[in-house]
Amino acid sequence: MRGSPGDAERRQRWGRLFEELDSNKDGRVDVHELRQGLARLGGGNPDPGAQQGISSEGDGDPDGGLDLEEFSRYLQEREQRLLLMFHSLDRNQDGHIDVSEIQQSFRALGISITLEQAEKILHSMDRDGTMTIDWQEWRDHFLLHSLENVEDVLYFWKHSTVLDIGECLTVPDEFSKQEKLTGMWWKQLVAGAVAGAVSRTGTAPLDRLKVFMQVHASKTNRLNILGGLRSMVLEGGIRSLWRGNGINVLKIAPESAIKFMAYEQIKRAILGQQETLHVQERFVAGSLAGATAQTIIYPMEVLKTRLTLRRTGQYKGLLDCARRILEREGPRAFYRGYLPNVLGIIPYAGIDLAVYETLKNWWLQQYSHDSADPGILVLLACGTISSTCGQIASYPLALVRTRMQAQASIEGGPQLSMLGLLRHILSQEGMRGLYRGIAPNFMKVIPAVSISYVVYENMKQALGVTSR
Repeated sequence: MRGSPGDAERRQRWGRLFEELDSNKDGRVDVHELRQGLARLGGGNPDPGAQQGISSEGDGDPDGGLDLEEFSRYLQEREQRLLLMFHSLDRNQDGHIDVSEIQQSFRALGISITLEQAEKILHSMDRDGTMTIDWQEWRDHFLLHSLENVEDVLYFWKHSTVLDIGECLTVPDEFSKQEKLTGMWWKQLVAGAVAGAVSRTGTAPLDRLKVFMQVHASKTNRLNILGGLRSMVLEGGIRSLWRGNGINVLKIAPESAIKFMAYEQIKRAILGQQETLHVQERFVAGSLAGATAQTIIYPMEVLKTRLTLRRTGQYKGLLDCARRILEREGPRAFYRGYLPNVLGIIPYAGIDLAVYETLKNWWLQQYSHDSADPGILVLLACGTISSTCGQIASYPLALVRTRMQAQASIEGGPQLSMLGLLRHILSQEGMRGLYRGIAPNFMKVIPAVSISYVVYENMKQALGVTSR
C-alpha cells in the first residue's frame, strides 16, 4: 500500500500543504502558522484535533509544532475519519452529497434547515459549480477546518445523561460511533448514575414532601409545604425526611442500563439502512425503551412509594416491606399504578424531547456561527425547561400512579382503578387536585440540576471521559 500511486499522490499533496503552511520555512508547522494558513486558504476555524496534534500528540517537540512526518501522520488519520463521515452523509452512495442529503442529515438531528441554508452550506464547499460535493471537495474543505457536523451536535447537546430531576422518563441520549468504540459511552452512563444518586439524595426531603402531598393533601386539610414538612419531622424526626431515598437511588443503575440496552435494540430494528434516527423515531424508540425499563423495575417504584410514606417502625427495611406487601396483598400489588405510569411516559418523553429539540434548533440557527457548543448555561436552561414542561404534562398521571401505589396502605381508603381515581379526584377537588405536590416538585428542579451537573462533570474527570 505504501508504494501505490494513490499513496504517492497523497504524500505529494500533504507535502505541498505543509510547505504552504510553513511560512517561516523552519521545517515545522505550529498553531500560529496553521491559523495564518487557513486565513489565506479561505478562512474558518482550525480543527481542534489539529491544534491538539500540533501541541501534543505525536510531537517530539511540544513547543515547536509538527515536522512533515508528524503532520502527514495526523492528516492520514484525519482523512480516514472524514471518509467515514462522507459515506454516512452520502445516503444514496453515489459518491456525491447534494442539498437534499444535507437537509436529511440535519433533519435526523431534529434541526430544520431551509433549502436556502442547505444550499449555502453546499456552496461553501462546492468548487466546480455542480451543486454537489464529491469526496475531494469534502476532504479539502474539512481537512484542517473545524468540522461543525452531526457528531458535534450529538456531543454538545447531550441531555438525559447530564440532568437528573428524579424522573427517568426521558428519551436516552445518542452516542457517536467513536464514543461506543472507545468505551466512553459506559463511562458517561456511570457518571450520570452517580450524579443522579447524589442529586436525589440532596433533594430527597422535597421528593418525600411531594409524595406526601400527592397522597394526603386535600381540600379539607389544606396541607401546604411548611405543614407537610412539620408533620413529617414531628412524626419521625429530621432523618425521616430521607425515607424512601435508598431505593430511589438503588433503582437508578438497573433502570438506566435496561433502558439503554432496550433503546439500542429498538433503534437497530427501526434504523434499517438509515444512519441516524429522526426525532419522531427517537421518540418512539425512547418511549418503548422507557416502558421496557419501567415494566422490569416497577416493583421497586411501588416499594419506593410505600417506604417513603411509612410511619416510624412500620417496616424494618426494604425486604420486610416487600415481604409484608406480598403476604397481605399478593404479587399483583407490585404492579399497582402501572398503567398510568406507562401512559405518563408518552406526554413526558414527547414534550420533553419536542421542547428540547425546538430550543436546540432555535439556538443552533441563531447563535451557532462558529461552534455547535452551546455552553453549559444554555444546555442546562434548555434541559431544565424541557423536563419541566414534560413534568407538567404528565403530572396528573404521576399523581394517580402514586395514589394507586399507596391505596392499600391507607386504612379505610377506597381501592379505585385509574379511571375511578381520576373521577374521584376531579369530583372532590377539581383540576387542582391533579396537581397536589407540584410546588415541592418544582422547588427541587434547580438544586437537582445543579447538583447533578457538578457531580457529573467531576465524575467524567475521574473516569477519564475526554471532552473536546
